[in-house]
Amino acid sequence: MTTVRREAFGRMPPEEGGGEVEKFVLQSDSVRVEILSYGCIITTLETKDRDGKFSDVVLGFDTLEGYVRKHPFFGAAVGRVANRIANGRFTLDGKEYQLFLNNGPNSLHGGAKGFDKVLWSPQVLPNGVRFFRLSPDGEEGYPGDLKVWVTYTLSGRELVINYQAQTSKTTPISLTNHSYFNLAGQGSRDVYDHEISIEADSYLPVDDTKIPTGEVAAVQGTGFDLRQPVELGKHLQKFHLDGFDHNFCLHQGQDRRLVARVFHPPTGRTMEVHTTQPGIQFYTGNNLDGSLKGKGAATYPKHSAFCLETQNWPDAVNKSHFPNVLLHPGEEYNHTTWLVFNTA
Repeated sequence: MTTVRREAFGRMPPEEGGGEVEKFVLQSDSVRVEILSYGCIITTLETKDRDGKFSDVVLGFDTLEGYVRKHPFFGAAVGRVANRIANGRFTLDGKEYQLFLNNGPNSLHGGAKGFDKVLWSPQVLPNGVRFFRLSPDGEEGYPGDLKVWVTYTLSGRELVINYQAQTSKTTPISLTNHSYFNLAGQGSRDVYDHEISIEADSYLPVDDTKIPTGEVAAVQGTGFDLRQPVELGKHLQKFHLDGFDHNFCLHQGQDRRLVARVFHPPTGRTMEVHTTQPGIQFYTGNNLDGSLKGKGAATYPKHSAFCLETQNWPDAVNKSHFPNVLLHPGEEYNHTTWLVFNTA
């Protein structure tokens, strides 16, 4: 049985339109999630350890003010296109589109004011909440009026995130959730004692600005081979890696499949990621630097969390051999990701 509660969380600053932000609390026997109508942000995700004790396993802030200020997309729905587009530029039907550059020479996670920085219209469901917004033609440089629905439902140990969209003009679209996890509990120093596996035979090497080079490289014999569980800290040391911020190429298909698993031996917490998406960005919080004050006055240093962002491949709009990222009028974008929390 899942209960759903809604409550006020704060008001947007006047210069941002001053709208009211609501918080939706989804609770089952084993998981408790709090989600905002601002950016569809997951602010809290509490799961049990092997002794039955709840801890909050996602990074974030106690107040709306933290989320309205600059932060690294904690818990947010990101779009219109997740990840990076090279030089913020792409061409469709002979017309070139220029996006805002917010990540060095590239456009990242939708631009200056992506889906993470806007108010959505909520609708309470029996076991969750659905958010809607219309992204107008030309918003952040993207073509077409895009209707978007992001739905969170909770069933027992499983949090389901579904993304749907329809457009009036052909547009690239790739939606994901950008939660930062630490299964020891948010505020814990690092994720080095987490064991991770990712079901991917290949990954995308990147240039100095984190744009894929175009090569689809085999993981075999490299530090990117995570097909068997590795202990993260030891693995980074062994391969002299500063961390991960890479797309892993998943087996293609519209069906649900298990793509990643994380286990935290000290608490027994496990998290499985299942998805219909063609890629997953594994990011180890390399840019966290301890400067942000998070929940309960916690600070978040480098490698204090990981992200597993299910999405299309980065810069797919500029690489024809990558999975199709274009949505055409009359079609529906529809992808689902399942996060399953357990103990071992």
